[in-house]
Amino acid sequence: MKINIYYGGRGLIDDPTLYVINKMQAVLEEINVTVERFNLHELKNTITTLPQTLKSADGVILATTVEWYGIGGFMQQFLDACWLYGDKEKISKIYMCPIVMATTYGEREGKLDLSNAWEILGGLPCSGICGYIEDISVFEESEEYSRLIEKKAENMYRTISQKVPSLPASNQAVKKKVYMTKNADLTPQETEQLSQYASDDAYVQKQKEDISELASMFRDMMGVGPENDDTLYISDFEDAFKAQPGTDATYLFRIAGHKLPLYISIEGPDIECVYKEVDKVDVELSLTEDKLKEIIKGNVTFQRVFMSGEMTMKGDFTALRALDTLFVFS
Repeated sequence: MKINIYYGGRGLIDDPTLYVINKMQAVLEEINVTVERFNLHELKNTITTLPQTLKSADGVILATTVEWYGIGGFMQQFLDACWLYGDKEKISKIYMCPIVMATTYGEREGKLDLSNAWEILGGLPCSGICGYIEDISVFEESEEYSRLIEKKAENMYRTISQKVPSLPASNQAVKKKVYMTKNADLTPQETEQLSQYASDDAYVQKQKEDISELASMFRDMMGVGPENDDTLYISDFEDAFKAQPGTDATYLFRIAGHKLPLYISIEGPDIECVYKEVDKVDVELSLTEDKLKEIIKGNVTFQRVFMSGEMTMKGDFTALRALDTLFVFS
């Protein structure tokens, strides 16, 4: 028998959840159960690949700590990954024991959230454990609490070994109605491969570069090539320019799909706009062409686009804030 433990807390030394799962792991290993633990806070960059680890498990323990509200982001990401990339046929045979310790209000709700999520995924329920623990020393001072945790571990072992059935639950019906996997034609192997790609930052970045290159190629094929890019948006910036006394700044706009960035230099009342590479500027900005068109139409401001995360920048924030006064689009 193999049981995986997925710990969604932050790994703090006084986390009561760690005490509980350590105790349960010790009990399970004493009765010859193979236990493997996954600390999600240490694996946060590869959480999307973790559903693959369920394939060899007979049971799982989902353990997390409520520190202020809810089950926490790491555990939620893992459950999301199970929904998107997990092998639902395999999950349907796996028992899950929820463990939620709280240092504030909400342990019962957290335990219920884990149980509901696992059942919607199609998995099998096990009796879990939850509690409000103000100080971890209460575990060390109480033999009753230790026995309770040991009993939970033993009960989980019996439930899995005896394959205890459970009555149908309404959230199983919900799963059938809301199971919206658009990749329904993918095999489990293809889904696993997709989860690996999704967690590979280098692969994702390469895909973005390829898409940008393809966009540029199609622009060339449609006659919107470099020869037309030489003047694109320049007149829009020149017409909208409103000189500000004592304001000198240089900007480099990297527009997705364009081979060269748009360089803008402002010296008092004078402005220069040209497509070229420049080594050093006050502000370097990256955004999509659609978003730039929205700005030029006057629908949004530079500041709003930056705050929404749809435009990235590096350089002088003071010069960035000046953009909306230097260029007034309407």
